[in-house]
Amino acid sequence: MRNINNIISRCEELAFDLDFTRAKEWKNEDKSRVIVGYMPIYFPREIIHAAGGLPVAIFGGGDRKQIIKGDAYYQSYICHIPRSIIDMALDKHFDNFDGFIFPSICDVLRNLSGIFRTKGFGKFVKYMDFPQNFLPEVGGVFYQDEMRHVLHYIKEINGIKVTPERLNHSIGLYNKNRRLIEFIYDIREKYPWRLSMKDWYHILRAGTVIPVEEHNEILEEVAEYVKGDVGQRQDKVKVVLSGAFCEQPSVGLIRSVEDAGCYIVDDDLQLGSRMVIGDIDATSEEPLAAIAHAYIFQSRYSSSIYDVDNPKEYRLAKIVEERNADGVIFASASFCDPSLLDAPIFQNAFDRMGIRYIAFQFSENINQFKVIKEQVGAFSDSIKLWEDEPSSIPVAE
Repeated sequence: MRNINNIISRCEELAFDLDFTRAKEWKNEDKSRVIVGYMPIYFPREIIHAAGGLPVAIFGGGDRKQIIKGDAYYQSYICHIPRSIIDMALDKHFDNFDGFIFPSICDVLRNLSGIFRTKGFGKFVKYMDFPQNFLPEVGGVFYQDEMRHVLHYIKEINGIKVTPERLNHSIGLYNKNRRLIEFIYDIREKYPWRLSMKDWYHILRAGTVIPVEEHNEILEEVAEYVKGDVGQRQDKVKVVLSGAFCEQPSVGLIRSVEDAGCYIVDDDLQLGSRMVIGDIDATSEEPLAAIAHAYIFQSRYSSSIYDVDNPKEYRLAKIVEERNADGVIFASASFCDPSLLDAPIFQNAFDRMGIRYIAFQFSENINQFKVIKEQVGAFSDSIKLWEDEPSSIPVAE
């Protein structure tokens, strides 16, 4: 097994390579290959893989790229990520990308897809609606049609016809990817000191810009590493980080939360890689129907999904209980409407349930964390001082 430090270093390099070097190398190895960029939070990567493509997540430039041109395209009172992505596109970071998918996260991303189409970036631009009706015969059928549109666009580029066999093979690879990810989360819940959240974030994010086969190999090595008795336990509380499902906080912020006395044992930072809970049927004669079924019945909660029959506050409370967490940190990107609109719903519910929490806002390019670190430190200390007080967490079935 490779040295874990070498793996983490390589993953950090991959995760924040704004030129997507590995993806472009992969494409150049075969003229039929395509690269399809998708915005967070979730996209069924299996269909791109089955069509001979590489799905590549686009999270913006973070704190590693100064935004100059992007500010001319968007007003100042929206989140930071669309300006960052536009700046990257104008500076040709996405050269050699064949298409772009904009999942239905919010109105800002909808408008970003329009700008990409107007500017002529890529061979196709698709704003992809996800079903808000969770009846299989309604939302499920609609979702399958949306996936067929994407496959049609790719076939026009490389001529590859996606068969059920190809799709089932791809589904199997991503099933393995999700299983390995959840195995490592389970180990970190019990022994979070074996792998820091900062390092785990690099490993997870690297998987969104390289072939799934390569990421599975990395995850297998990391899984073997965290099985061992490594690291040193520290006096920290366990928390769930929620709200940063789209625009990503800088790694410095994640490190500050850890340094302030918290182990992050669950999160929605890379929600797209974990959106489906469990396996998707990899033997179906209708694989698109299997993917749609998994989205409707096996999805994690998200601020961009409205499921009236399955309140998200109880779903988050269940995660807190299952991870044996001491509290929740609500971290929302500034001006992120979906996250900020959900925040009072969560907080009011958690006040009733007796779940401890704090909340703050961030921007992807923020690099001053003193106030946040002090706030998180006070939160951690308060939990330690009153950790013996009972806290009932009712969870909906």
